[in-house]
Amino acid sequence: MGHILVENLRKWFVERRSVLRIADENPGSIKGDRVFVLNDINLEITDGELVCILGPSGCGKTTFVRIVAGFDTPTAGTVLTDGKPVNGPSSDNIFVFQHSGLLPWMTVRENVMLGLRRMKDRKLMAEKAQEYIDIVDLVGFEDHYPHQLSGGMQRRAELARALVVNPEILFMDEPFAGLDFLTRIKMREEVINMHEFIQKTIIFITHDIDEAMIMADRVIVFSDRPAVVKMDMKIPSRHPRDFSCDSELEDLRRQVYTELGVHYAL
Repeated sequence: MGHILVENLRKWFVERRSVLRIADENPGSIKGDRVFVLNDINLEITDGELVCILGPSGCGKTTFVRIVAGFDTPTAGTVLTDGKPVNGPSSDNIFVFQHSGLLPWMTVRENVMLGLRRMKDRKLMAEKAQEYIDIVDLVGFEDHYPHQLSGGMQRRAELARALVVNPEILFMDEPFAGLDFLTRIKMREEVINMHEFIQKTIIFITHDIDEAMIMADRVIVFSDRPAVVKMDMKIPSRHPRDFSCDSELEDLRRQVYTELGVHYAL
């Protein structure tokens, strides 16, 4: 199960600075004012969806996902996962952050086994870890340390560690940030293949419009802060997707670029 229901979600904080650090930051705000980040977000994400969230930098995408994952609390509104209120992080949900979270003193195998540390059967634990190392194509690198891996391999090791605990929901906050172009494309393929294999709910934050259109079952576009949902659309095209061969996909792509106020033809 990985059903998420967000109703009337709002998040604000109180301006505590008398002098702003940046001249145009929250223009017109004074000490004691409410500074809104999220404004009345209503979304339902069904079990097994791969949802990409787009929006301007600083609009509140990460704040939204942190609230849904239980790492932050809303100022108003409700968040339910599988019908239960979110009151904190859950072992059923895994968060993959922007930067590598692998423990540098542990090997790939040890990092992957970390989520299974409560298992009493050590042999079964090792077999399960190896299964997911195989899935992300890191066979032969089990005994390597993170510094011995490329950026893409580190990301794959993190995916294995996240998936080995069989999460109901996988949150991914710009997980490909900092990767080179070719590695990023390969990682997109890894996530798509993995999603089709495990059929778990994935919420994926990205600034890359094409990445969202290529990967997602559904694309959600946030406005600038305070964020509201500007666009929420399902992607009807099946994988593999090619903008040049799919006019409907290309039209949807144009809509997203327009909604975000940019144009890809420069």
